[in-house]
Amino acid sequence: METIIFIGSNKTGTSKEALTTAKEMGYCIVLFTNRKNLQFSDVDNIIYTEDLFNERIIFDEITKLEEQGKHIRACLSFIDPFVSYAANLSKKLGLVHLSIDSLSLMENKIMFREKLKNLPSSPSYSIVDPYTPLNEINYMNFPLIVKSPISNGSKDVIFVDCIENLKEGIQILQKKDCSSPILVEEYLHGTQYLIEIIVYNSEISIAAIIKQEVANGGKIIVVGYQYPSGLKKEIEEKLVKTIEKIIEELGFTNGACHLEMKYMQDNWKLVEINPRMSGGYINSMIELGTGIHLIKEIIKMNLGEHPSLVHTKKDNVYSRYVTIKSRGTLLKVVGKEKALKHIGVKHVYIKPNEGDVLTEPYSMGNRYACVIAVGESMEAAKKNAINASKEIQFYLDPF
Repeated sequence: METIIFIGSNKTGTSKEALTTAKEMGYCIVLFTNRKNLQFSDVDNIIYTEDLFNERIIFDEITKLEEQGKHIRACLSFIDPFVSYAANLSKKLGLVHLSIDSLSLMENKIMFREKLKNLPSSPSYSIVDPYTPLNEINYMNFPLIVKSPISNGSKDVIFVDCIENLKEGIQILQKKDCSSPILVEEYLHGTQYLIEIIVYNSEISIAAIIKQEVANGGKIIVVGYQYPSGLKKEIEEKLVKTIEKIIEELGFTNGACHLEMKYMQDNWKLVEINPRMSGGYINSMIELGTGIHLIKEIIKMNLGEHPSLVHTKKDNVYSRYVTIKSRGTLLKVVGKEKALKHIGVKHVYIKPNEGDVLTEPYSMGNRYACVIAVGESMEAAKKNAINASKEIQFYLDPF
């Protein structure tokens, strides 16, 4: 039986959707996970192991699968920190060879900053050694961004605007990992853009350039996504050239990644790069806007097939994410059906289940619903999504 192995998955979003997509492509799905009690209807075999990085256990289980008649066709991951690890497993299994070293670089924020430091797209940054006394830290050019080097997403990315907040931010991250250095970067002003790409045999294909709307309250939370981005042609061309230089410098010849970038003072600056496509519900948005099913194309690449990022349309799409302003246990969610009846609304996703603990947004993981809408114009698409999102209400038992 033709089988695809996935290393790790979240309960919702891109990694969950990848399981469904691979199943729809006709493959037997095996998921290795370190999360207990995960249940997915699209997964044929869930294998729990506490340490997913224990290759001996993984290969022992793969041998058992092969003895059962399963023909392993691909091994991949859509979540940090397993992307380069899964790519390495793929290579050892004699399957597709991705750019393992480049993927590994992207998984460490300090390593990729060091690798790209001579490019014009690199912002100013410094590295705080774990043994540096806090009273020796003194930065004058605020605001700044404080990051943990190996964390993913936004949960360990802190905006600081004074020396007291900087020291506090460093302390917060050091409490989570006292042995790792901390990355301190200049805060890049301006509008942020998300770029989803696939690199296949050194050929870079851009699936979508998406404008982001960021809520900044000490944490960097994206609440809105807009496609098309609305960039002028010459600025977009400059963006593509900047991306090409970044990818070349990383030695990235095969794989998928996404970049977050800002245009300031006539230059594109790299905010972030991650060795996977974005999480959340970005795939649905890209498919509505471009006709490209990005998850499917990434799976095809991992099967050794040529991915195709041919844009068959360019429709106006806006995604609105919903956060809350309180904390408590979820009793119920209402408004999804009403939201779906709004003009232009194509998808409404509700993330949490009854009994889950919800909080105000500390990371992107604290976005609890998403409404994706289209419109005759970008203004209309945005209005449709925002109006529909107001229908969704979370009822909590506060504490």
